[in-house]
Amino acid sequence: MSQKEINPTMERPILSVPGVPLFIGFLIAIAISIYLFVSGGGAAYFATAAVLVGLGVIGMGGFYSIQPNEAVAILLFGAYQGTDRATGLRWVWPWLTRKKISMRVRNVTSDKLKVNDKDGNPIEIAANVVWRVQDSAQALFDVDDYERFSRIEIDTALRDIAAHYAYDHAAEGELTLRGHAEEVATLLGERLNQRLAVGGMRVDEARISHLAYATEIAGAMLKRQQAQAILAARQLIVMGAVGMVESALEQLSARGVVTLDEERKAQMVSNLLVVLCADREAQPVVNTGTLY
Repeated sequence: MSQKEINPTMERPILSVPGVPLFIGFLIAIAISIYLFVSGGGAAYFATAAVLVGLGVIGMGGFYSIQPNEAVAILLFGAYQGTDRATGLRWVWPWLTRKKISMRVRNVTSDKLKVNDKDGNPIEIAANVVWRVQDSAQALFDVDDYERFSRIEIDTALRDIAAHYAYDHAAEGELTLRGHAEEVATLLGERLNQRLAVGGMRVDEARISHLAYATEIAGAMLKRQQAQAILAARQLIVMGAVGMVESALEQLSARGVVTLDEERKAQMVSNLLVVLCADREAQPVVNTGTLY
């Protein structure tokens, strides 16, 4: 079974005639018919003039123009005959129906959708999609309104992506919407191409243009992120402070500046850690007496 038999509306080319020579020819025919009418040469002249006028008027109905990145689907009494993509002035038989469609690249930004992510958290998400019509016949005849169809499918694919991935803080190795934007965009583009293929459309690029927690939980999630940031910062500060204390003790011991027993070392470590890890500036206390 051929591909044409599987999908009879798959785009196929059709031959059309360059319109400029025919346009000039029809103008000449009309001019000749006017001359024959005016000259008054008898019944034969009038009959010839009438035929030329009829052919000129009917023939003029077969002209159409195509701009770059446009296509015209040709139909004969409702049956698809083919698609003309040749630019300029073209001509086909006047009784053929012509449907024009744009093949240009289109940029669509979806509405902000409120959905639940994989963890059940309500989030707001939107996408920017760059797409174009690839098969004019499928776009015109396989879907009712290909532009409206594309918008619905973009929203559907976006909801599906958001429901299968967490906004953030997923298990190790799992994708997240916020942390793996490139991978999520690639998946979105692949799913959109699968969904829009039935309408003869192709996605060139898909990107997440808006991603945020829903209003009702945004405050709580902000506090959670702040707490996580504070904890991460504290961990880094503690690691640095331990390294500094260790280095200080090693240098004091190596240079023989002072000899400390284990109790004094513990006290010194405690004091240094307090100073280094405190979120405020420490107030120094100067000891003017003896060490012990």
